[in-house]
Amino acid sequence: MASLDELLVSSWFNVHSSVPPSYVHPPETRPGNPIPASGKTIPVVDLRGHDPAAVAENILKASEDFGFFQVINHGVSEELMKKTLKICKDFHAMPGKDKVEECWRDPSGRCKLHTGSENYSRDAIQYWKDTLTLPCPPSGEYVQYWPHKPPDYREVVWKYAQELRKLEQKILELLGEALGLSTGYLCGKLSENPTLLVHHYPPCPEPSLTLGLAKHRDPNLITILLQEQDVNGLQVLKDGEWIQVEPLPNGFVVNIGLLLQMISNGRLVGAEHRVVTNSTTARTSVAYFVYPSNESVIEPAEVFTKGGTSATPTYRSMTFSEFRRNFFYKGSNIEPELAHSNIKS
Repeated sequence: MASLDELLVSSWFNVHSSVPPSYVHPPETRPGNPIPASGKTIPVVDLRGHDPAAVAENILKASEDFGFFQVINHGVSEELMKKTLKICKDFHAMPGKDKVEECWRDPSGRCKLHTGSENYSRDAIQYWKDTLTLPCPPSGEYVQYWPHKPPDYREVVWKYAQELRKLEQKILELLGEALGLSTGYLCGKLSENPTLLVHHYPPCPEPSLTLGLAKHRDPNLITILLQEQDVNGLQVLKDGEWIQVEPLPNGFVVNIGLLLQMISNGRLVGAEHRVVTNSTTARTSVAYFVYPSNESVIEPAEVFTKGGTSATPTYRSMTFSEFRRNFFYKGSNIEPELAHSNIKS
């Protein structure tokens, strides 16, 4: 079998004039031709509003209506955003062997580089991307295992992760307030284990046949995404229609994950989204995934399950470890496993 550095899409994409058969998706899931502009966009929330309650309501409405929104005036400097994106692009531009060598130090295997999905060896159909995974809990315990190259990589990306931690806490506090949850409900163990996923999608000779990521919901509380300007790729499904998520200058995309869907007892829905490729321009994105501790119990909050049969829990209680195991094996088919009706008697 080929070594990882040979399997990376960025190592071989430019030697093919067509998409290899293992990357060709079935007709029903292919993106097809580029989606014409519909004029529809996801909501934009200004976090510098003078009325925190109004900002919280705007976040809640966007989360209920779309499960996706963009934030501006968020407190993360434009300079740091640009530095982070540039150094992440520089990492993916290095030779394959150098990238692999930079990602072997972590004895737990959590800091890693992979191609396609985490289930690459089991997937019959592959995805047109390479991903660097960097756990970034507030303790900083994994930073020593992050890449040493390019120079200053760890310093820049760790500073970025610390700033994203502040932004994550602010968004979760506002959303929790709007949902009627107790102060800090979402900001303790439920959000203490964030991870950065640095995705790289090289140019593709036939973008209508393959995907960078198939339709899915994120297995977390929320995701905060930094996109490249002028390079589209992210699409969200709304009322049966795919909407392009246009990069917003100095903005972040935020989306609701499956865990918040469970905690809110279905009031919020993890929006389905996908990533398409293009034939001319590579795209790099930095996704900050907000995860709980492994022992955290994921279940509908009491505020959503009081008041009679109409408030019956929709989802069963489980630890995050159990959720992750289910998600790894079930992927997009996980939701029946989460249902309250699936409790074993």
